[in-house]
Amino acid sequence: MSAATATPAKKEEKAGLLATVANNARQYGIVGALLVIVVAFEILTGGVLLKPNSFVSLIQQNAYVIILAIGMVMVIIATHIDLSVGSLVAFIGGVCALLMERAGVNWMTAILVALVVGLLVGIWQGFWVAVVGIPGFITTLAGMLIFRGLATVIVGESVPITSLEFRGIARNYLPNVLGWWGPFDGLTIVLGLLCIAGFAYSQIRKRRRVEKVGLVPEPMSLTVLKIVLATVVILFVTYLLASSGNADQGGTPIMLVIVGVLVFIYNFILTKTVFGRHVYAVGGNRKAAVLSGINTRRVDFLLFVHMGFLSAVAAVCMLSRLASATAQAGMEFEMDAIAACFIGGTAVTGGIGTIPGAVVGAFVMGVINQGLSIMGVDTAVVKTIKGLVLLLAVAVDIMSKRKKS
Repeated sequence: MSAATATPAKKEEKAGLLATVANNARQYGIVGALLVIVVAFEILTGGVLLKPNSFVSLIQQNAYVIILAIGMVMVIIATHIDLSVGSLVAFIGGVCALLMERAGVNWMTAILVALVVGLLVGIWQGFWVAVVGIPGFITTLAGMLIFRGLATVIVGESVPITSLEFRGIARNYLPNVLGWWGPFDGLTIVLGLLCIAGFAYSQIRKRRRVEKVGLVPEPMSLTVLKIVLATVVILFVTYLLASSGNADQGGTPIMLVIVGVLVFIYNFILTKTVFGRHVYAVGGNRKAAVLSGINTRRVDFLLFVHMGFLSAVAAVCMLSRLASATAQAGMEFEMDAIAACFIGGTAVTGGIGTIPGAVVGAFVMGVINQGLSIMGVDTAVVKTIKGLVLLLAVAVDIMSKRKKS
């Protein structure tokens, strides 16, 4: 190929790269913001934030936000909101604790019952929204009051958890089946390498599918750049996890596995299934969705069933971490989950949002929480800063839409 033909090709690829970045500026911007926030707090905390055990603590303390945000992002995409999830965490956690400590139920059975209770609550709220037609905001506002009241009635002051196996869900790591590779956990290293391979494969497969249907894929240089950056991030996280813990146990926290599995499953549901496409269609234009034959009532009903289930999972994780059920558990959890969704790029008007974006938003909130906590900043100031971050994120989203229109 001559220089004359190569130059236009390079210019065309560069133009395509700039156009792709511009179209996805919101997504790339939030990831960049997270990296900037992490670096800033790493400097401000004197290197404490990204110490291996501090990083594991970050995951364990913010798992509930990610789990709730997974469901909340789907609810918001469909133009609803759920204000009851914090109260549900307290109520379902109380039920689980009472089963184990007062009724003598095996901890695994108690978890199963807690998940069933979450599904039943989701069915209850989904009925009022989808069948009766009460807006989700009102239904879940009532649910917030109802389940907080029930949590206060059944739990009282507190119910300590004595089961070491149950408490280990939030505190323990995957078994060290591959042994220690020097100072590192072998299983964590293998899992990290598999994540890198999986991400690279997904990006290449995505390009091939786009080309197969006759569309123009993103520039190859951007695909390579994303794979390289993801590889660097995954390797760094793998290093932190593989060197965490102590001589007895360390590596990959069980809580991270739970979160990772849920993110993978629900991202698949939202992006690869008919139900997921219907969620976006309902959020984008409900009237058009009805005219196209989509059963919007069924979509609304299932959304709240999923939210009830995920609230139960979050309740189990939180109860395991706190090792005690209290009526005040879960306070403002709904605010953290909603904020994570909006910071992660979910549109206020519905129809737009992704689960990976909500996860990034949850980590933004988590890093701010942990960084300011390490610095000894007062809780009231932390809430103020989180509020400002949420306001800024939504303002950026609204202004970017104005520019496009």
